[in-house]
Amino acid sequence: MKRRDFLRTSGALAGAGMLSGLPFAAAAATSLKFDSYVTETAGPSWIDRWFLDELEKRSGGEIKVRRYWAGSLNKVGEHLGAVRDGTSEMTLISPGYYQAEVPVTRGLEWYFRVDRADTLQLVCRDVYEQFAPLRQEWEERHRCKVLYWTNWNYAPLVMREPITSIEDIKGKKIRGYGIATDVIQRLGGVAVPMAAGEVYQALERGVLDGVYGFDFVTAVAYKLHEIAPNFYDIGDGAHAPAVTVMNRGVFEGLSAANQQICADLANELYGGTFTEIYDRVLTDYVKKALAEGARLQSLPDAEKAKARALVQPAETQQWVDTVATPAGIDGAAMQALIDTAIAKHAPAGRLRRPVEIAAEL
Repeated sequence: MKRRDFLRTSGALAGAGMLSGLPFAAAAATSLKFDSYVTETAGPSWIDRWFLDELEKRSGGEIKVRRYWAGSLNKVGEHLGAVRDGTSEMTLISPGYYQAEVPVTRGLEWYFRVDRADTLQLVCRDVYEQFAPLRQEWEERHRCKVLYWTNWNYAPLVMREPITSIEDIKGKKIRGYGIATDVIQRLGGVAVPMAAGEVYQALERGVLDGVYGFDFVTAVAYKLHEIAPNFYDIGDGAHAPAVTVMNRGVFEGLSAANQQICADLANELYGGTFTEIYDRVLTDYVKKALAEGARLQSLPDAEKAKARALVQPAETQQWVDTVATPAGIDGAAMQALIDTAIAKHAPAGRLRRPVEIAAEL
């Protein structure tokens, strides 16, 4: 058999779970690998751990999940390819690390549009169900089953020195992630790309004046407040959508009962469990941060309004003009769906921001 014919045949068999030793349908019913680039205490990991624990429990032990945290199986930036190709069966994906590979999903990344993180989760779910190019990007291009949409709760602006206005951000060197780098630049700061593990030392050495794009939980877990104790709510709303996915072939190889368990768990997250988990975790981390010297503050409303005007709607329109249109995506239609979903879910959003939790303690 010619090599290319062998590869074609092997690919077809693998898609049907017929090659032994590959992590597809047959093996997936009893053993799954969950592969995350972040630690088990990072923001979305609290949601993922609940899902994985419940999946094992409700399947009656039929499904066992081996967990690989902090890039212990695949490195940062490799997880999308790994789950698509079956190296791992399940993973957390943060779109900011895969900007060229998920251009449609990038249309969900923005600041100063959604105030509450639980609202953002439901907005992402609705748009995924309603906008075919978004589903095709995951289900067809990357061969993934979206288990549930999640996000990184809230991302305060963390500064070494105090600020009182947006003007004080100008010229400051601030670490950013994904679309957060655009926010930094629009507010007059100097965006500095940097791996998360390097940030503490960079703050300590004065290479950075601040950090933006770390969710609150992760910022405290990384002890950034030891060097940069000033945490500011700048009115930017929820931070960074993310999505937990399973290899599509693996999911289709699960029994109907176990597929239904996955759907039930996702619906429970969307129905309030996401909010309950995150509110509990945020409260614990606010208490920890305050006890260790962090100062949680909010910029005046006038300054928040100024920041919003600098970022939106220009940030969203830039995606439409420079990403969606060249890719043949109807960006305006997608953003209209997003606006409708925000209007629908915003009134019920209730996940408290860290500064609100601090004020109630």
